[in-house]
Amino acid sequence: MKSQKIKQIVKEKYGEIARDSCGCSCNTSCCGSAIDISKSIGYSEEEINLVPEANLGLGCGNPLALVEIKSGEIVLDLGSGAGFDAFLAAKKVGNDGKVIGVDMTNEMIEKARANAKKYGYENVEFKLGDIESLPLEDDSVDVVISNCVINLAPDKDKVFSEAYRVLKEGGRMYVSDIVLLKELSEKQKKDDDLIAGCVGGALLKDDYLNKIEKAGFKLEILSEDKDISKRQYQGIALESLKIRGVKER
Repeated sequence: MKSQKIKQIVKEKYGEIARDSCGCSCNTSCCGSAIDISKSIGYSEEEINLVPEANLGLGCGNPLALVEIKSGEIVLDLGSGAGFDAFLAAKKVGNDGKVIGVDMTNEMIEKARANAKKYGYENVEFKLGDIESLPLEDDSVDVVISNCVINLAPDKDKVFSEAYRVLKEGGRMYVSDIVLLKELSEKQKKDDDLIAGCVGGALLKDDYLNKIEKAGFKLEILSEDKDISKRQYQGIALESLKIRGVKER
């Protein structure tokens, strides 16, 4: 399937999710409980209640549980959605730091900006853009985070090379994402619901990791969740992978 077709499927699905006050998740039957999903993938009650409107139950892990973010740092959230992880990161960087969320869906950007205004987050900015071509300068951020989004991008090589480009030397990338443990059928790869549902465009685990290293990152696997397959993905052979990549000096 061509890249633009895939992106259109994703935009339409996530635009619909943003407009749906029930917050239907990409990895459950609509409408699943966003709170239950978030608890199951590692978010605390305090985190979930911080900006409840931003939690749409779309993640496959809690990348911030793995991140060492310092006050004053600049954090980039790839595929920021309604801003859930961006707002959590904003608490960590403080008033001297900044969080930038990038998402390609207009409705998500509008929802995230509304949440930021409602809850007074002045150190968060949301930009409309494609994570395959980031609207940021070289060497401009300290940390990149992403939660169950890169699997949606048709060209993952570009995503990782762009993340590497915008990171400062010594910068860190923390990603929680779905990877396959067995090849999908051709029918599954072309299924619109699976494409938008974080599965159809996912890569085999080794292929995914190879692309991160190819981009230049020093890679470390932080954790793997195979049980998520039964909890949220109807037993498809996949897992949620949490990784750390460093742009070495």
